Amino acid sequence: MNRRALLRTAALAGAAAATGLTAAAPAAAAETTEVVNGPWLVSVGWGVLQVNPGRTTPQQLLTDGDQATTSPDGRYVAWVNNAWSGDGQLLPYVSLFDRVTGDIRKLLADPPGVQYGAPTWSPDGTQIALVIGNDTLVAVDVATGGKRVLVQGHTMSHPNWSRDGSMIVMRWVSRSEGPQLRTLELATSKVRPIYTPEAAGELFHGPVFMPASERVVFCTNRWTRDTTVLGGAALGSVRIDGTGLKRLTDEPRYYLSPVFSPDGRYCAALSIPPTNEAPDGGNIIVSTSGFGEPWWIPGDEYDDSSRLDWARAI
Repeated sequence: MNRRALLRTAALAGAAAATGLTAAAPAAAAETTEVVNGPWLVSVGWGVLQVNPGRTTPQQLLTDGDQATTSPDGRYVAWVNNAWSGDGQLLPYVSLFDRVTGDIRKLLADPPGVQYGAPTWSPDGTQIALVIGNDTLVAVDVATGGKRVLVQGHTMSHPNWSRDGSMIVMRWVSRSEGPQLRTLELATSKVRPIYTPEAAGELFHGPVFMPASERVVFCTNRWTRDTTVLGGAALGSVRIDGTGLKRLTDEPRYYLSPVFSPDGRYCAALSIPPTNEAPDGGNIIVSTSGFGEPWWIPGDEYDDSSRLDWARAI
């Protein structure tokens, strides 16, 4: 049985049911405050795919752009486009997609050469933070498009806003200490290191707050640098004060873009199944938030995937 058949068989055996998820169509915004987990969004560089709970084949959600992420209420998808054309018909932009109406609204637009990083939503859904030009972290007002500079002058990437709204964590390059993970305390504008690699050349990325905002989970090869698994790494976590570093996953494997479910009960990431004959793409691996035995969400592999997000059902 080939890889794809194995994964589809796993789905029919109840992989989706294990999460307690049900498929939801974005017909109208939810009237209840109950948090229900919805589809996964996979950014693949040339567009965004949507993988519905209980399904094995992704749907095309957006035909261009990258680094998509959904608002906390599940209604809007923010994504970036850094490509541009010489005739001016295509310029870099940040846009919002309404999952209820299907409308698209451009939030930011800039001249060729401007680079937008991965956006992250404030927990109240009124702002989006992202890095522009690799060294300026801004907060963008969703209603007006107005920008407010949060930090400037350092190389930063992949910010993540805590669910309590108090902090943003990001990968940061210190001029004197090299790459680190740092948090920005929004009330005071203080930036603090919370993780520094133990050896030069350690690969680490994808920081994301745990749902209670007390720890940060990230991908690292700190413990797996000697593995023969291509891209082999682990998920680790550290407290927001920089203490309590621990390894969360045992088996070395490729990890990219960890994300917690809207209800906070699960953690998912892009990874490569052992049944994949060639490491040329990724699938979604899920575990409980306690990082026990994981399971795979079956479906087509997502070549050159850059980001995974988990949307709330609407």
